[in-house]
Amino acid sequence: MLKRTFPSPEALRRLPFGLADVAVILGTLALLALIARVGAGALVSFTPPDDVPGISLDPRNLPYYAARSTLRMFIALFFSTLFTLIYGYVAANSRRAEQVLIPLLDILQSVPVLGFLSVTVTGFIALFPGSLLGLEAASIFAIFTSQVWNMTFSFYQSLKTVPRELDEAVTLYRLTGWQRFTRLEVPSAMIGLIWNGMMSFGGGWFFVAASEAISVLNQEYTLPGIGSYVAAAIAAENLAALGWALVAIALVIVLVDQLFWRPLIAWSDKFRMEQSSAVTAPESWLLDLLKTARIPRLLGQALTPVTERVNRILSSLTPPRSPYTLESPQSSLGNRLYNLTLLVIIAALIAIGLHFILITVGLGEVFKTAWLGFLTLLRVVVLLIFATLVWTPIGVAIGFNPKLARLLQPVVQFLASFPANFIFPFATLFFIRAHISIEWGSILLMALGAQWYILFNSIAGAMSIPTDLREMATDVGLRSWQLWRKLIIPGIFSAWVTGGVTASGGAWNASIVSEIVSWGQTTLTATGLGTYITKATEAGDWPRITLGISMMSLYVVGLNRVFWRRLYHLAETKYHL
Repeated sequence: MLKRTFPSPEALRRLPFGLADVAVILGTLALLALIARVGAGALVSFTPPDDVPGISLDPRNLPYYAARSTLRMFIALFFSTLFTLIYGYVAANSRRAEQVLIPLLDILQSVPVLGFLSVTVTGFIALFPGSLLGLEAASIFAIFTSQVWNMTFSFYQSLKTVPRELDEAVTLYRLTGWQRFTRLEVPSAMIGLIWNGMMSFGGGWFFVAASEAISVLNQEYTLPGIGSYVAAAIAAENLAALGWALVAIALVIVLVDQLFWRPLIAWSDKFRMEQSSAVTAPESWLLDLLKTARIPRLLGQALTPVTERVNRILSSLTPPRSPYTLESPQSSLGNRLYNLTLLVIIAALIAIGLHFILITVGLGEVFKTAWLGFLTLLRVVVLLIFATLVWTPIGVAIGFNPKLARLLQPVVQFLASFPANFIFPFATLFFIRAHISIEWGSILLMALGAQWYILFNSIAGAMSIPTDLREMATDVGLRSWQLWRKLIIPGIFSAWVTGGVTASGGAWNASIVSEIVSWGQTTLTATGLGTYITKATEAGDWPRITLGISMMSLYVVGLNRVFWRRLYHLAETKYHL
């Protein structure tokens, strides 16, 4: 049996005074110095059509490029978390807001990263005139759009499925809205939010290459980063440079896992909702070090008066929820007027869309994109079935077994975080030499980027099932299919639905880079909506870009409303702990 290689907190406390604190101080200073060094590159002067320094394929530049990309990823993750907490809370706690925000979230999830980048880049450059910071902000925003929707869906669904007895207790004890948010809603959503944040971070790597290549005024600009390094290596057909990039991204993923995600997972174990603790809790050497050091505790004590005052102010602004919420006739009339207004707005948007179609691309092009969307839909359905059958049992096994989780969590984190499009060139070569049609091969490429949403949500759902329920199921002799039917499927159903929704949206988004792949001068093209949008974007054909994105949004929203929303309702009403 393997022994733990890092000393326990008790052992560290017996070390000479301040040794853990010295490690924390040195680590913090090194991190701040690295951020300052890397961030300085974003503040250089730039005004279109000036050129941005090109990408060098010298491997010695890879650490700097990797650091630039990683900094963008963490900035995007910060804003994604902030957006998630605000948007998810409003959608879950206001019925009227939910009627608008959730369909809007469906639409935003379906818009490809290229669509956001094309629309916003000019505004970001105007926001920071004369500085490269405008291009950096556009790149970060593109990464943000690849991360945020999955996290928001997870948080929203967690708030909708808070255990009823806890919700009633908080209401009866007259906790304010802020106290409810910080003491019940966020803690109950924490495990799922962290695992989905981890997945979203990995999804950001998938689109990092696209986010670092920015087109302004029909001129292409490439920001320094590991994604642009890989794009340059592919264009040059330089296998050695591509190999070095794969090694660099692997090292970055391992470091981020050890220094960020693993401590968060170990810390989040305290939010498990159960009466008995986990048999084996997750561990992290960095979290043990921080618990041992005295400086974090001293800082916490020094900031306590400030945090208490902030809590008092926010509590005074958010009164307790009334235990009696009866709908009055006036509110019913207001709801009908509200819904009528929404219908009028939707009808106006449809009319504008029809006018746009008739005067620009024509009805024939609409039918063409609808057929291409149907072909991409078939690929998405095959991917979802495959990912559910393969990864759901694996996710449950990892979530139920802490020892297995400790062993495999870094592996699945590495696989999910590893940007699948970095290996697309190798896949392209394989498809060419094995004479595999890209029509089928694109499903594999889409799966490499989207299947992990189901795996990570299955893990989070299994970890959220209370240990006492699992022990009771074992005591009464539930085995095999009975165990799945009585405990596992009801317990993970809500998380699986979130994973399915985000995997579906991720697959549609991944079709942009999966249905058309290149190696040097060789390009393989699948028939689908992703290829249509990519070609229209390359040609700068705005009417067809708009039509392609709108058609993709229509498919995603329609699928969500017809299929996934009904499963969400089932999760809220029937499969609810």
